[in-house]
Parts: sequence; structure tokens; C-alpha cells
Amino acid sequence: MVKVVSVEAVGNYKLRVLLSNNRKGTFDVSRYLDKGVFRELKEEEYFRRVRVAYGGVMWPHEQDLSAETIEYELQEEQSPERAVA
Repeated sequence: MVKVVSVEAVGNYKLRVLLSNNRKGTFDVSRYLDKGVFRELKEEEYFRRVRVAYGGVMWPHEQDLSAETIEYELQEEQSPERAVA
């Protein structure tokens, strides 16, 4: 089962994420911001308070995203050896 290893808010409602299967990249949270409890994430200072919790990511008022959701929608970074010259 994949888990989030690290997370960092990087602006424009995006998260830089490292998963336990060594995939890393950017996850765009903006598509969730108009849905229920996720509306609070529109406040930039609050959004930056994201942390790893229970294998996924979570904010202080318990909004959360699972590692599976993040993995499915991850915009994966190209590693140098996989990049096309």
C-alpha cells in the first residue's frame, strides 16, 4: 500500500509530494476547493499547514486526502535519467 512520505505546499494550491514507492511530483488541490470542508483550504496560510498523517495528507481541521487519490492524480516529476535530451 502506497503512503505519502513527505509533503510541502508550493503555491497555487499545489503540493509537492513524495510517495513510498519513490514517485514524486505535484498534486493540484484546486479542483477540490469548492467542495464542502475543502473550502477552508482557499486561505493560503491555512493551506500551507498541510502535513503527512495516516499515510496521506491532512490539515489542522482534519481535511484530508488519501495517498491513493494523490498517486492517481500526481503530476510526476521526470528524473534526470528518464528525461529526454
